[in-house]
Amino acid sequence: MTDRLPELRAADSDRERVAEILRDALAEGRIDMPEFEERLDAAYRARTYGELAPLTADLPASAAEGGAGAPLSLRKEAGTTAVWAERIVSGADGSSAGVGIMGGFQRKGRWTIGRRFTAVCCMGGGEIDLREANFAGPEVVINVWAIMGGVNVVVPPGVEVDVRGLGIMGGFEDGVQGEPGAPRVIIRGLALMGGVGVERKLPKEDRQRLKEEKRRLKEERGLRKELD
Repeated sequence: MTDRLPELRAADSDRERVAEILRDALAEGRIDMPEFEERLDAAYRARTYGELAPLTADLPASAAEGGAGAPLSLRKEAGTTAVWAERIVSGADGSSAGVGIMGGFQRKGRWTIGRRFTAVCCMGGGEIDLREANFAGPEVVINVWAIMGGVNVVVPPGVEVDVRGLGIMGGFEDGVQGEPGAPRVIIRGLALMGGVGVERKLPKEDRQRLKEEKRRLKEERGLRKELD
């Protein structure tokens, strides 16, 4: 599968998945520390699936899961589907609106977004951060009315975003593809002399884990240089 998609851009979640397989391989004694460091460093620097695939091609976890270098949307990961199922709480009462008039609003952290959410910003701004949010259904619709203001929507890796808004002297950023089992977010509405942005970011916990992994790798390299 990845032979046909060597130049497709990899996401942070794909690099992290490769890092997990490498950590397991180190713990099991399949690779030693120098090789682990070399592969892990290459994983964090990788930009495409073609660069990620060779890093786990000789490891059992790679074959069992259809290739760690493959896009998440092309892998069969029951665990991934289960995680999303926990965050899709059908029928739950969720937040339904955010208003920023000559000011701003923010929805972030642990919260639930309703199946319909309306964001109104007039000479102000709003942030809708869904990285740690639950969803009141497998598909949620965000209606945005941005007049001389802006709204920024942040989603974690895997969530699909379908953008259908109209921009007049303003604009809507493009949507992003998702993975099986993940929620779908539809953004529509009007941006008049304003804008609506879409960002894909790792949750804070995952970003912190990556940061700690890089820090530990740097410290281990420094220690090895001292020993040498």
